[in-house]
Amino acid sequence: MTKQDKINFTIKTLDELYPKIPIPLDHKDPYTLLIAVLMSAQSTDVRVNKITPLLFERADNPYSMVRLSVEEIREIIRPVGLSPMKSKGIHGLSQILIDKYKGEVPKEIELLEELPAVGHKTASVVVSQAFGIPAFPVDTHIHRLMYRWGFSNGKNVVQTEKDAKRLFPKEIWNNLHLQMIWYGREYSPARGWDLEKDIITSTIGRKTVLNEYHKTKKSR
Repeated sequence: MTKQDKINFTIKTLDELYPKIPIPLDHKDPYTLLIAVLMSAQSTDVRVNKITPLLFERADNPYSMVRLSVEEIREIIRPVGLSPMKSKGIHGLSQILIDKYKGEVPKEIELLEELPAVGHKTASVVVSQAFGIPAFPVDTHIHRLMYRWGFSNGKNVVQTEKDAKRLFPKEIWNNLHLQMIWYGREYSPARGWDLEKDIITSTIGRKTVLNEYHKTKKSR
């Protein structure tokens, strides 16, 4: 298989498995998505989806959010972890949205990255899922898959994002990154990995990954 053959096989397989792609985080507009993505850092989508209704019942827009104190926000979101940093970020960015953007979430990644507690990945998720602007947010699942499939060297997520954008057509980035997240969770997890179920890695995966898998399997 050439690299292009591997890319085509990956896209085809993901399209067959995930013709309709569910968005992992529950939200109703760009603001609630921004808050949910911020809360998901070093947490799980399941946990965040349990907590966001409690927070959004109190405040689902910047104007309502700044009427809550940082301490009140922290108490609500405590179960998702890192609540001191996240509560300050939520309150701070809400105030900035009011002061600079009339309460609206900007569509530019660069402007989003200027907000408190908003990094490149969070900004990329918001522009792609809320505004349909092509972006390729790289989470741990995508980073792992890009390495296992031989599409990136696995050194860091910055390089992984560059490689993904270089290899895959821009018009499918927004769907593809979600398909890869679901595939990583269901077929190619970091733990409890079963290569027999992982059709993409077993077909196109880099030899070092496959050899290591089989060595580990034999030693059990």
